[in-house]
Amino acid sequence: MPGKAAIVFGASGVSGWAFVNELLQDYPAPGTWSKVYAHFNRPMSREEALWPNEDRLNIISGVDLLGSSVEEISNALTAQAPDIAEVTHAYFLAYKANSAPLVEVEENEILLRRAIIALDSLAPSLEFVVLQHGGRYYGLHLMEDRPTGDIHPPYKETMPMLAKPLRDELFYYAQLEWLEKFAADRQWGWCETRPDIVIGFTPAHNAYNLAGTVGVFCSLFRELHGERAECPFPGTEKSWNAVWSHSSSDMLARQAIHVSLTQPWCSQKGEAFNAADSLTASTWSKRWPEICSYFGLQGVKLDEDDPIEMRSFIKGNSSAWEAMETK
Repeated sequence: MPGKAAIVFGASGVSGWAFVNELLQDYPAPGTWSKVYAHFNRPMSREEALWPNEDRLNIISGVDLLGSSVEEISNALTAQAPDIAEVTHAYFLAYKANSAPLVEVEENEILLRRAIIALDSLAPSLEFVVLQHGGRYYGLHLMEDRPTGDIHPPYKETMPMLAKPLRDELFYYAQLEWLEKFAADRQWGWCETRPDIVIGFTPAHNAYNLAGTVGVFCSLFRELHGERAECPFPGTEKSWNAVWSHSSSDMLARQAIHVSLTQPWCSQKGEAFNAADSLTASTWSKRWPEICSYFGLQGVKLDEDDPIEMRSFIKGNSSAWEAMETK
């Protein structure tokens, strides 16, 4: 019996890379996936992607979901993936950041709408679509201005949406509203996942790769200050003690794949699933010393808030980093 076929939109990101990797690693079992299609806007070769090099992988690069029409996207998918009609599962992780909230809403609704309309017309065997969002659904991006009342920790999937006008400035809701309407009379199901801070790997530069930034910072700090040096936490007292959850990208991929294949969830439409590595939340006061110890440093919190800015530190010591690369 032939296996299923998956397409990952936004495969070059931290989450997307892990989704493709888990599919190629045969999660949940050997024989599940006969084809894996990895889509990204930017050009990237198999060698650069660093996924397992096997025949099941089909890379679809240079397909601009925002700047292309549905017809152009359909033609590009067909040209680069002649067997696109075999796709049974879609994992949508594409995202376009914009500092203007209303523009970000419009652009990300377009990304999803054009991709799914094109895929729906090309893949008659489509069974399930996964849309990854995150903690912003609960207003976590608003920091101290986040809502209270009905939306409070611990956050649950059944909590209400943000109130207007905050709701209108978050693209999640525009995407969910469109997908709910479009999928209503389709044979395939869909769900939304909501991780908190996503930790993972991608070979491509990614502004949201927190692990990469912290890793470079700690490596450079040790190079300049030596082993066992005290490495200051680059934040405030509030952030030092704030409770948060982290979500490993490979775990997120497995959760989404599991839901998309398993009854009753794979037959449902519009379910939401929070995601985290543990039921127990953590704090930077616990995590920072642990992270620093991995690099041979002592992680500390100074009396002063924001004693160092990681990106400025890295940029200001770029020559030292370049010297490290030659060692």
